[in-house]
Amino acid sequence: MALEQILPSLYRVPLRGVNAFLIDLGDEGLVLVDAGTPGDAGRILDAVGELGRGPDDVRHILVTHCHVDHAGGLAELKEATGARAYMHPTDAEMVRSGRALRPLTPTPGILNRATFWLLLRNAPSTLRATEVEHEVLDGELLALGGDIRAVHVPGHCAGQLAFLWSGGGHGGVLFAADAAANVAGLRLSPAHEDLEEGKRSAKKLAGLDFEAACFGHGRAIPRGASERSGKTFGANLATPATR
Repeated sequence: MALEQILPSLYRVPLRGVNAFLIDLGDEGLVLVDAGTPGDAGRILDAVGELGRGPDDVRHILVTHCHVDHAGGLAELKEATGARAYMHPTDAEMVRSGRALRPLTPTPGILNRATFWLLLRNAPSTLRATEVEHEVLDGELLALGGDIRAVHVPGHCAGQLAFLWSGGGHGGVLFAADAAANVAGLRLSPAHEDLEEGKRSAKKLAGLDFEAACFGHGRAIPRGASERSGKTFGANLATPATR
């Protein structure tokens, strides 16, 4: 396991083509952002162990959306840790009923189409059903680690949430989910339920104030992320993903 420290108290857990993240809140325990695919729980718990922590230290799991690479490990992780799960109501209903996917179409661009046909076209549409204790709405503040604000960012997935962490003294950390990716450059996700809505969500995130950004896919941006996002997802949305 190559647990990567992004900032003090913030770590990336690289999984099989997707990222999860751990926020270490000291005596308040750990916050996990996203749960990986089925079978990834062991890798995530190994990463927890690398921090000198145990499963019981994972107390909150923020799930950005219902797709199987982000929510597929949730049931197993909840059993192992006793943590409570947080999701937008739209996708919480999907996870409770064991559904993981609505129809997707590729985002314009050769790389996006190739990614879609190779990796996403036959993505699993089901996952192991589990309870989601907290339904989180747009703008809601979670009293975790000096406040984590939920931001509803549909387009890639109707119930997708990003999270903006204002604690830790880092100048703001955005967990962008799949509203954007940082693979071969900062860009939109390679697939959407609604592309135009996805563009609006990317612009919404670019208008926030944050220093660092973390993505479901690709490398984190530890500094200058808000400025970079504004240039990429500004008024004209001049990104390779839309060409």
